[in-house]
Order: sequence, then C-alpha cells, then structure tokens
Amino acid sequence: MASKKAKKKKAPVEDPNSRTVCRNRRARHDYEIVDEIECGIVLMGSEVKSIRNNKITIDEAYARVQNDEFWLLNCDIAEYPQATYLNHERRRERKLLLKKRELHKFAESAGHDGMTLIPLSVYFQRGIVKVKIAAAKGRKLHDHRQRDKKDQSRRVIQDAMKKRY
Repeated sequence: MASKKAKKKKAPVEDPNSRTVCRNRRARHDYEIVDEIECGIVLMGSEVKSIRNNKITIDEAYARVQNDEFWLLNCDIAEYPQATYLNHERRRERKLLLKKRELHKFAESAGHDGMTLIPLSVYFQRGIVKVKIAAAKGRKLHDHRQRDKKDQSRRVIQDAMKKRY
C-alpha cells in the first residue's frame, strides 16, 4: 500500500478587518476589573483611517453616562494627514453605542462608589471599530502587593506541577 503524503496545514490567514488596534495594559494593573462590555463607537471617516494606522491612545481615556447616553472622553485619535480640511478634533467626546437595557445594566454596576468606566481595548470586528469598556475599582498599594503575592504563589504551584509530571 502506498504511503499517503501528509497534507500540510496552511497557517491561518489573519483577517485585516478583525484585529486589535490598541490595548490599555495599565488598566488591569491599576484597576480591579468588575465587569466588561463591548460597544460600538461613532466616528468620522478620518478617525477610522487614523485608527487603521494605529494612531490612537486610550491610556488616559474614560467613559461617562450623560443623559442616558454613553460617551468616551479623553481618547486621543491623531489627525489623518490626507484628510485636509475634513479632519477631526483629536480629543473630542465620542458617543458609544449600546442598547438601552445594556446601558442601564452596565451603568448601574458602575454607579457604585469608587467605580470608574475605562476602555480596555479598541479593535476592528468585521471592519467595524469596537471598544471594550470595563467597570473597574481602583487598586491601592496594599492591593497591588496582595495580588503580586497571589500571582507568585500560583506560579510556584504551576512550576511544581510541571516538574512533577
């Protein structure tokens, strides 16, 4: 019987319309994430072009609920050079798109004392810009230390389990 050639698996082709553009890495360090929600964002054409070029920062951004609407504030999207006079303001308020019941449910959880709404990431999903927003509680110094001890002990246990098997 002749041996069959093994078929080579092709590497998965990354969809250019679905990719993460920007991630707020400090958020998970500085805040304890309680709840997350994905929402759309209202943008101008030049803003979408800048986001496709990775010219966005969400490090200082936050979200607010005003008049039953969800807004992203202090998000910096660089101007698109080819847009000429049709360009946008860099740090304007941008409306986030959610269904009413999702907005009320999420705003209720974020309305507690010490809670804040922060963006975790901006990404394209099927060509549409999405923002992942988290309801988070700020960490104090002792919270950082406690989390670091827990992570360290978890790593030691995992290393011991790997060496055992």
